[in-house]
Amino acid sequence: MNLFFEEDGAFKAGTILKQDGNSYQVELSTGKRVKVKGGHVFFEFGAPAPVQFLAQANEEAAQIDPGFLWEVAPDEEFSYDDVAGDYFSNPTAANRAAALIALHTNPVYFYRKGRGRYRKAPEDILKRALEAVARRQALEERRRQMTAEMVAGKLPAEIAAKSYELLLHPDKNGIEWKAMSDAAAETRQSPLRLMLALGAVRSPWYWHVESFYIENFPRGRGFPAGLPEPAALGGDLPLADVRAFSIDDSSTTEIDDATSVEHLGDGHTRIGIHIAAPAYFIDRDSPVDKVARSRMSTVYAPGLKTTMLPENWIHAASLDAGCAVPCLSLYAVIDDETFGVLSTETRLERVAVTENLRIDKLQDLITEERLERGALDFPWADEIAYLWRFGKARRALREERRGKPEMKRRVDWYIELDGEGENARITIKGRMRGEPLDLLVEESMVFANETWGLWMEEHKVAGIYRSQRMGRVRMSTIPGPHDGLGVLRYAWSTSPLRRYVDLVNQRQMIAALEGRVPAFQGNDADLFGIVSQFETVYETYNDFQRRMERYWSLRWIEQEGLKEVEAVVVKAELVRIDGLPFMQRIPGLPELERGQKIRLAVLGVDYIELLIETKLLEVLDETDEVDESEGEPEVAEVPEAPEAPDADAAAAASPASEEGAAAAPQTPTIGA
Repeated sequence: MNLFFEEDGAFKAGTILKQDGNSYQVELSTGKRVKVKGGHVFFEFGAPAPVQFLAQANEEAAQIDPGFLWEVAPDEEFSYDDVAGDYFSNPTAANRAAALIALHTNPVYFYRKGRGRYRKAPEDILKRALEAVARRQALEERRRQMTAEMVAGKLPAEIAAKSYELLLHPDKNGIEWKAMSDAAAETRQSPLRLMLALGAVRSPWYWHVESFYIENFPRGRGFPAGLPEPAALGGDLPLADVRAFSIDDSSTTEIDDATSVEHLGDGHTRIGIHIAAPAYFIDRDSPVDKVARSRMSTVYAPGLKTTMLPENWIHAASLDAGCAVPCLSLYAVIDDETFGVLSTETRLERVAVTENLRIDKLQDLITEERLERGALDFPWADEIAYLWRFGKARRALREERRGKPEMKRRVDWYIELDGEGENARITIKGRMRGEPLDLLVEESMVFANETWGLWMEEHKVAGIYRSQRMGRVRMSTIPGPHDGLGVLRYAWSTSPLRRYVDLVNQRQMIAALEGRVPAFQGNDADLFGIVSQFETVYETYNDFQRRMERYWSLRWIEQEGLKEVEAVVVKAELVRIDGLPFMQRIPGLPELERGQKIRLAVLGVDYIELLIETKLLEVLDETDEVDESEGEPEVAEVPEAPEAPDADAAAAASPASEEGAAAAPQTPTIGA
């Protein structure tokens, strides 16, 4: 004899080996033996064999119209045998099983009330349920249609309308996502590449740019309507009696630092570092402050710039020539022989910058050789020469504290775009780190950030610091040394127009100078929140900058028609491409010494993954210097980002370490 029963929600049949009271030992067609309790048994039968029995029952059940079965079923509760007796004349064991399966597999029509017992659904509920089923079937059919269309190279309107949403924040239960996933699998490509092929995403450039802004600026790149206009403030502040000048690239629009030099005539000189003071008129939690806090930093990338502050507020605070604006000034008295710092003083005042100097117009004129000979011949020659010597002395001090010299051959890269969007003409320029103008600006800013970090600690003013011990860089409200930079304390304070941490620190210092209680105390949870938010956002922005630099590097290779490139081995399979801000792993590269130069064939470029497809052509008889800090963080596929360029180098094209990156000039932006 055979047994028809239910196990784990499935209907099964097998041969009875033994019956013990109300329990059975049954052998299934697979050879497996199971124990079946009486409560799970429907009936015993003789023929056919269990395998044929189940096949016949399922076949017959599939032919039963559940709608008709619902029509003829009694209104009261009934059993499957009742239905089998009405539906089949003289029902067989397989007929009985078919009736049970038909009832069980149509829960829309029949509610299970117990083992083998059912009740038909009320008519109104059934109607609504069938409508829902019809809708689901229609959606499923549309999903199949959309999949077929995409496989055939056609873009369904539903997909086009939400392509970025599907790629960034998909509803994986929606038919659009399922259709796109199915089509991608069938065409053997990623959903993104499918969307590009279909034109739902216009191009790789649009993908990189738009996906960043959708994720990080969901309300758009513009500023909210109704923000207040900046008031004409600062008129009650004393006007500094200094001849100040700024040094930036020609494209820089947020001029937030200037310097001055005054020879005191007793072997001493007073230098001034003057930082634009938007914190003087942007109060905590004001509408403009809330906007700045939501953005945390200006976003820089080649050809793109999205400012932290509205343009009118930047203009009100920027150190543009001829404008007297509020500044937080750091004055330092310097020994002319040793260039040691004798004293410092911080003032809140107005500063009228005399001239905005431009690095790109002066760098060929102001060389180290001319400075050494005293052969500069232009109005600011004396000031430039003094600040350069001061900068060299400060760098030497930092190198002594660090225990190692600054990497002299590192290059800061600048990508200039002529034209709009992805069709721009690309120029890539490198400027060797340590050039006189870069050095004096950089060291002045490092000095200011260190001095003000110590000042806040001394005056017990809560602030935000960057520190590094044992190789780990962290941002904290607790002051500590920064071993990588070789400074005792380091508090970002010199870029308040484009970085929110600097704005916070400046606001704290201004309050202390004016004898007011600062906006934040050391245990303020909101201050901790700023630290956490800033680190996340700032790294996201820097990652975007690096990705876009890689994109334009690849475009430049294509633009120039390069079939070969030279590269330097940085570490293992990691190489640095000559002439570009670009590192990449070369799988299968033979083991070569650090600094070894190689020649690679360019087989293709991938604008999505931002990689070059290469083949090793030759190991050259040349080597190049490689800094210990060069390496993995700058590679696209490595998630750990490098230390972001510091101070005015938020816009620096090279994602260099903080060591010596404190004030690199702003990346030129065209069409920003």
